[in-house]
Amino acid sequence: MTFRILTVCTGNICRSPLAEQLLRAHLRPLDATVESAGVSALVGVGMPAPALALAGRLGVTDAADHVGRQVTVDLVRNADLVLAMSREHRRALVELTPAATRKTFTIRELANIAAGISDDELAGEVAGTPDATDALRAAVGLASALRGVVEPLPSPDDLDVIDPYRQSDAVYEQSASQLVPAAAAVGEFLMKAAER
Repeated sequence: MTFRILTVCTGNICRSPLAEQLLRAHLRPLDATVESAGVSALVGVGMPAPALALAGRLGVTDAADHVGRQVTVDLVRNADLVLAMSREHRRALVELTPAATRKTFTIRELANIAAGISDDELAGEVAGTPDATDALRAAVGLASALRGVVEPLPSPDDLDVIDPYRQSDAVYEQSASQLVPAAAAVGEFLMKAAER
């Protein structure tokens, strides 16, 4: 069984594809599939030039292949972990698929929760799981159980990655400065869980 991650933003051409690409690179050693979609997707549209340039600077090699697609109930239902780029997206996803509440986070929210989980706590949670996929699912369950327990970020806005679409290069850089560390933290958390 493959562990499936879905990243979601609005148009699926800036934030969520970059998150998808970064997480795919972080999790390359694992049996994991990372996909993305948008709640109001620009279906069939590629990443805009500033997003492509940013992805290239971050070492992404497949950004030009991306095309926007609309999120569906099946995509959410089939994912083991759903990472929204903002609270607004998380809300839309949970309304679309209420059963996904426990596995749906904003990417910065999960990064913050992961930072509050000790290596021993994570190891204890995943101990005895039969394989890496089950360990990853156990790690998501632990993070869900600790939502609201781990010290929150200073402002609710810190849970969101700002939308750079049709904004300046500076806004693209600001968006990346929020997304890149969160993707790295989530990737590290999942890798630790899988290494159990």
